[in-house]
Amino acid sequence: MPENAILDALRWRYATKSFDPTKKLSEEQVALIVESLRLTPSSFGLQTWKFLVVTDQSTKESLQKVSWNQPQVSTCSHHFILCRPATYSPEDAIEFLDLAAETQKVPRESFAGYEEMIGGFLGAMDGDARAKWMEKQVYIALGQLMTVCAAEQIDACPMEGFDATQYSEILGLEAKGLVPVVCCAIGFRAADDHAAAREKVRFATEKVVEFL
Repeated sequence: MPENAILDALRWRYATKSFDPTKKLSEEQVALIVESLRLTPSSFGLQTWKFLVVTDQSTKESLQKVSWNQPQVSTCSHHFILCRPATYSPEDAIEFLDLAAETQKVPRESFAGYEEMIGGFLGAMDGDARAKWMEKQVYIALGQLMTVCAAEQIDACPMEGFDATQYSEILGLEAKGLVPVVCCAIGFRAADDHAAAREKVRFATEKVVEFL
């Protein structure tokens, strides 16, 4: 994608306030977004996340009620809920290490040093610290999701305004061993969404970037 096209896409996007409920993403668009999430980079490559995609209208309406009643949840095409595992230990990393050896066609023991490094990293943190670390990984995925949506001219609205406990109850997340971190409603903006015409408010480059 040319540089100007990338910037044009990022300038085009905004936190959509009103979706057109009659417009839905195609299967191809959903598949592209899902694959982009799967390809998101993560710390040690461990991919400590799970992405839930809600399309059922009744479920979206239930979630809206515990999302500060934000209408984007029920009017969007697909409501993405980005979760982290409730717990994570060095033993949980074994699945990734086994897959890495299989994928790269190398002996499993060649990852012994890497496994020790991961174990030391995780072992130095308590449960709260691990939870915060995993939440940071989820936000990397959110950034990738929003950028891909912008490039494809799919509207998105990232959302932290929701009751995580209620989301867990509605979606049965405790049984799945998951904790919701952040959501992103995606679809297509309504023609009368006045937020689309607002100028972006961003600080000057020299205020937010310093070259050393």
